[in-house]
Amino acid sequence: MSISKLKDDVPTGFDSPTALPATPEQELQWQEANRTWWELHPMRYDFSEKLEAEEFTREFYEEIDRRFFSDAATMISWNKLPFDSIINFGSLKKKDVLEIGCGNGSHAQLLAQRSRSYTGIDITRYAVRSTTQRLRYIGLNAVIEQMDAEKMSFPSESFDYIWSWGVIHHSANTRRILEEMHRVLRAKGEAQVMVYHRNFWNYQIFSGLLAGIFQGHLFKTGSLHKTSQKITDGAIARYYTIAEWKSLVSDLFTVKDVTILGSKAGLIPLPAGSLKSALIPLVPNSLSRFLTSRMKFGTFLVSTLEKK
Repeated sequence: MSISKLKDDVPTGFDSPTALPATPEQELQWQEANRTWWELHPMRYDFSEKLEAEEFTREFYEEIDRRFFSDAATMISWNKLPFDSIINFGSLKKKDVLEIGCGNGSHAQLLAQRSRSYTGIDITRYAVRSTTQRLRYIGLNAVIEQMDAEKMSFPSESFDYIWSWGVIHHSANTRRILEEMHRVLRAKGEAQVMVYHRNFWNYQIFSGLLAGIFQGHLFKTGSLHKTSQKITDGAIARYYTIAEWKSLVSDLFTVKDVTILGSKAGLIPLPAGSLKSALIPLVPNSLSRFLTSRMKFGTFLVSTLEKK
């Protein structure tokens, strides 16, 4: 979640944290807003410090990875590889892998190096260009396509494993993506997905009330929901409670586990900048993990889903 790139307004009709489009026309409008946002604001992890490396160079990808993985390491531990406490990389060598939302390719590189085959899709031309260039540098063969995950062009039962980190809650209709994921997964195939998590602290208090007051947006919007949306990345961003998420997926998948994670930045209700950057290292990892994971204040809901 970023609070550095403000949107002008929440798309018409997105009136609750898990709203779905009311009409086909509204769905098209939301998805175009979604695509346009990410085309203009690709996730570069440059919220508080400008990324100086020239775009699409080796140095560019190295700096993105440094920022992304160093932040992730504060909220989750791993052994040899980033995210190996979530992703069983050893099991991928016999699996055909799909990533929904490849972005600048940080996860794509990890997955493509260790899977039987890797396919990455993204709704933006930018992400396809960026991930393709990254994998070209390291000589990896992979399929990278611009595609709307709500209507994938793959045949049914094409993949054994799907990975998606912080993507499908931004789409016009998250439920449609879940249905497509179910369709393209093989029998007993698994998906590991991160969507935004909602609780009283991170939605109403942190991003609605405190950040809204400190940044002045609450006085303009008059709504905790609209304020939370205004300072969250993406044209729209759904936030689910654990119960809501389980209910949404329960007819398609068996929920094998759910974990709540969160960045230290989500505990400090200040806009990205030098003050916030100075305060973040002062918060011990043990304390932030206790609050974000054990107390479930975190903003990331990570689940492992098995196709029914």
